[in-house]
Amino acid sequence: MALGRFARSQSAGRAAECLAVRRLGVERGELLNVLVWRIASIRLDHPVRVAIDGVDASGKTTLADDLVAPLQRLGRSVIRGTIDRFHNPETIRRRRGDTSPKGYFRDSFNYTGLVEALLRPLGPGGTRRYRRAIFDLRSDSPVDAPLEEATPDAVLVFDGVFLLRPEVREHWDFSIFVLADFEVTVKRAEERDVELFGGTSNVRFRYEQRYVPGQGLYLSEAQPERWASVVIDNNNRAHPRVVHTA
Repeated sequence: MALGRFARSQSAGRAAECLAVRRLGVERGELLNVLVWRIASIRLDHPVRVAIDGVDASGKTTLADDLVAPLQRLGRSVIRGTIDRFHNPETIRRRRGDTSPKGYFRDSFNYTGLVEALLRPLGPGGTRRYRRAIFDLRSDSPVDAPLEEATPDAVLVFDGVFLLRPEVREHWDFSIFVLADFEVTVKRAEERDVELFGGTSNVRFRYEQRYVPGQGLYLSEAQPERWASVVIDNNNRAHPRVVHTA
C-alpha cells in the first residue's frame, strides 16, 4: 500500500505503513502525509497543541510550515507559532556571556510567558483566547500582540528549540523531535546564517561555542527523544526517516 494513501487506509494498513516509514527513508511528501494523519486524528475538547522541536538548523521550521496547508485542506484551522516570539530580553539572554552554552539553554526564552499567553489558553479548560507573541527580538522589547480566539478544533503548529524541556512539555498534545547530526546542522547554518553573523567563520564560531554545546546540555538534561511522540532523522531532508513513534 502506498504511503500517499495513508490517511485513507484502514487501521491495519496504517500500522503497516508506519512500520515501513520507521525502517526506511521515504519521500518527504509521504512522511508529511503520515504526520498530518497522526495530528488530524487527535480529537480533544480544546485545540491540539503540536510542538516541532529539534536542534538549530535541523529542519523543524520548514517541517512546521509544510504541515500547515495539508491540515487546512482537511478543514482544520491552523495557528502557526514559533519560540522566536517568546525570547527573554538581551540582559537576561546574555547575562552569562555572549557565547555561553548555559546562557543559550537556560536563559534564551520566557517559558512562563509562553505557557500563560499561548499554551494554557489553548489547553484543557482554557479560554481559547491567546497571544502568539510577547517579545520582539530585533527591537529587544515586549510586543502587545492582539488577543485572538481559536476554534475548538484548531491546531497549533509551534516550532522551536528546547520545546520538550520540563517547563513546557506537559502542555503539548503531540510532539515531533527533528534529529540531525551537528556536522550537518552546522553546515546548513553556514549557508542560512551567513548574513546574520557576518561570514561563514563567524557562524561556525557561534555554533561551536554557544549553540552546539547548549543543545548538548538540552539533549543530556531533558532527553527530548524520550518524550517526543515522533522522532525524525532529518539528515537527508529529501528522504527523512522516522526512528521512533509513540
